[in-house]
Amino acid sequence: MHTFQDSLGRRWRRRALSISAVALAGCLAIATLPLWLPVLALSDAVRGSRWAGVRCGVFVIVFAGCELLGVCGAAWILASTRAESPQRMERLYGLQRWWSGLLFRRAQDIFGFRLEIEGDIRIEERPVLVFARHRSMADTLLPSVVVANVQKVRLQYVIKRELLLDPCLDIVGQQLPNYFVERESDDSGAEVERVAELGRGVGPGEGVLIFPEGTRFTPKKRARIIEKLRARGDDAGAARAEHLKHVLLPKRGGPLALLEAAPEADVILLCHVGFEAAGTFPSLWRGDLVGAQVKVHCKTVAREAIPESAEARERWLYDEWAEMDRWLEAIGHTEINADIVG
Repeated sequence: MHTFQDSLGRRWRRRALSISAVALAGCLAIATLPLWLPVLALSDAVRGSRWAGVRCGVFVIVFAGCELLGVCGAAWILASTRAESPQRMERLYGLQRWWSGLLFRRAQDIFGFRLEIEGDIRIEERPVLVFARHRSMADTLLPSVVVANVQKVRLQYVIKRELLLDPCLDIVGQQLPNYFVERESDDSGAEVERVAELGRGVGPGEGVLIFPEGTRFTPKKRARIIEKLRARGDDAGAARAEHLKHVLLPKRGGPLALLEAAPEADVILLCHVGFEAAGTFPSLWRGDLVGAQVKVHCKTVAREAIPESAEARERWLYDEWAEMDRWLEAIGHTEINADIVG
């Protein structure tokens, strides 16, 4: 199992708190709906926010419901199947696809955003590595919706450890071969090695998702990265990071380790624009996501087109991120000048 070692007591204390918090939030939102609904509706009417406040309130109820359905589904699967049996794995992957698709569709229904996909996703008889741009809380669902759910790929995730506070991701995610990265770890080499383990285990019909930027893009984070690179004396890295206006300079460790560990895997690159509106709660509250158009640009790179040497692969990764940046620039993405809290 590709996860971190978490004591049983700590794991169940965390789950007791997270499940209780989600259930309490959902129940309170439903019980007090006659109180908050008129208030938010009046606020939305005054602000002209296209009922963004009401939509946020409804989404809290829907999110809590999806979480509790996922937890119940996971509990049934774990109780009715043997540990690490093929049947258990198949059902958990099915639950993962169902849950992510349900949550994404309900978010579309509530906020009315549109999804447009361009480019190509080719799934051959070999594994895939998915390298995705990271901009908001919502875009963590995109690889599931665009790749795993449509192509029926068993997608494994490299995601931050903080997401264990989500009970579904905690329970299901630790039963499947995912890795929850400790981003502030003092032993980055060990973290990269655990990411590489995912790549060594993938076969046809399977894949690994990683967000090479390591964190969500904001202009302030971009500026901090450039400053840190200059402070370390990495002028070349600072120049590359400064050249990118709409994405962060990708971290090399995880992506290059996966390319080395999965020598037969093709790479799917996912870039998107539009989910900036779901990047922070204030942007959701303003109604930025209401009626927005989310564009996803997909590109499949056959393994034969990826360089063999580590140095050439590093340049290839930087070049692909520069191409994402140019695509965002070409469609008029001007977020670099936005006042977004990082």
